[in-house]
Amino acid sequence: MTKAVVCPAGSAPPLAPYSPGIAADGVLYVSGMLAMDAQGNTVGVGDVRAQARCVLDSVQAVVQAAGGSMADVVYNMIFLKDLADYPAFNEVYGTYFASRPPARFCIRADLVKPEFLVEVTSIAHVGA
Repeated sequence: MTKAVVCPAGSAPPLAPYSPGIAADGVLYVSGMLAMDAQGNTVGVGDVRAQARCVLDSVQAVVQAAGGSMADVVYNMIFLKDLADYPAFNEVYGTYFASRPPARFCIRADLVKPEFLVEVTSIAHVGA
C-alpha cells in the first residue's frame, strides 16, 4: 500500500497529532475540518454558514492538493453542535455539492472547542 500525507499550503495548524489528509491507493481520507484560519483562529464565531464555508473550503483544499475535485468526494461525515443549524448548513453545503452529491450522515455532537459549530470529514477517490 502506498500512503502519502496531504497538507495544503495555508492549512490551519492541527489541534492534535493528525494529518489534514492521507492518500492511500487512490482513496483520500480527509480529517475532520474545523472553522480555523491558517493561524489557528476560529472563523465565523456564532455563524454556522461562515463556519460551513470555511470547513468545506478546507475539505476542498485537501482534495485539490491530492489532485482531485469536490466531484471526487464520495462520502461526508457531518457533525453539528446544534441540529437547529441543519437547514443553514445545508444551504451552504448544497453550493459545494450541487449535483450528484456524495453519501453522508449528519449528527449532533460536542466539538473540540465550544466556538466550533460544524465539523466535516470526507472520503474521496482521487488518482486511481
